[in-house]
Amino acid sequence: MFPDKDYDSILQRMLDTVPDSMDKREGSIIFDALAPAAAELAQMYIELENSIDLVFVDTAPEEYLDRLCNQIGITRTDATSAIKKATFYDENDSLMDVEIGARFTCEDLYWIVIEKISTGTYQIQCETVGTIANNVTGDLVPVDYIDKLSKAKLSDLLVPGEDIETDESLRERYLSSSNNIAFGGNIQDYKEKTKAINGVGAVKVIPVWNGGGTVKLIILDSNYNKASNTLIDNVQKAICPDMSDEGLGLAPVGHKVTVVTTNEIKIDVKTKVTLSTTAKIEETTQAIKEALENYLAGLRKNWEDSSSIIVRISQVESTILNVEGVLDTDTTTINSQAKNIEILSDSIPVLSKVEVQEI
Repeated sequence: MFPDKDYDSILQRMLDTVPDSMDKREGSIIFDALAPAAAELAQMYIELENSIDLVFVDTAPEEYLDRLCNQIGITRTDATSAIKKATFYDENDSLMDVEIGARFTCEDLYWIVIEKISTGTYQIQCETVGTIANNVTGDLVPVDYIDKLSKAKLSDLLVPGEDIETDESLRERYLSSSNNIAFGGNIQDYKEKTKAINGVGAVKVIPVWNGGGTVKLIILDSNYNKASNTLIDNVQKAICPDMSDEGLGLAPVGHKVTVVTTNEIKIDVKTKVTLSTTAKIEETTQAIKEALENYLAGLRKNWEDSSSIIVRISQVESTILNVEGVLDTDTTTINSQAKNIEILSDSIPVLSKVEVQEI
């Protein structure tokens, strides 16, 4: 922004104003007197440029971005806690009930029972916010003694925990809100309100899907996976409780909203590979699985804005070739076919099986 306001340029302009009859060489009295002032002026221009960056959304960081977004009613999403399913058993290995508020530990994290699902089965929430608890499973250890409790298991993820929203995500929401005005139950309004609910990562809005005044919301969780029944119920209650058109939730009066999640299309990949001399087939197969998981996860992240998802065999082969130790690939198929797989808008691809043979 100020290309000619660096230290050397400023100092040279200052020296140019001094008569040539005076000694202006480095180390002279004039030079040594002007140099500190030139350095301070150069620093001032640096800080001025930084200050200008703070008042524009595309360059503002952290709290300055928060303040700009707050001006149009957008706030940064706070970190939230994961909610998982827990089951409790007595000494006869039968399901038993525990008290709401009972606390447990699992993998150095504390958990608290918040809601009963059925006998011996509860929703349990991590006391630490963020994504750290999303993949934690195993044995729960009670903080305080619970009579007759023999064992407790932590299992399915019901509502994913989320980290605090990043600057990039907040900036994207600001720009999207500016380009697409949310108002009175239009599609953008439903998108913003639904994605603001804890655990929701993506949503497709289907207006007038079953007659006038009906709306269908197809949601994914914040990991871009199929939403759990618990998350679906939470969104239904928040948007349109009891599917009433009386405006009891976030949906406008006259709208009946149905909340569902996607279907899962299983993706089986078979391939033959040529490996380097140092690569091992077992380790390479695991690395290929992880790479393909990441590829499909990227497709699911774009699901919201896509009319369909295409799992391309060329991308699958490219993903495999990028795995360390793989020199070549041949006879790659997706679901037993050597061609692309197109997935409809109400479905997402999930990796099922990966079979790798060495050539």
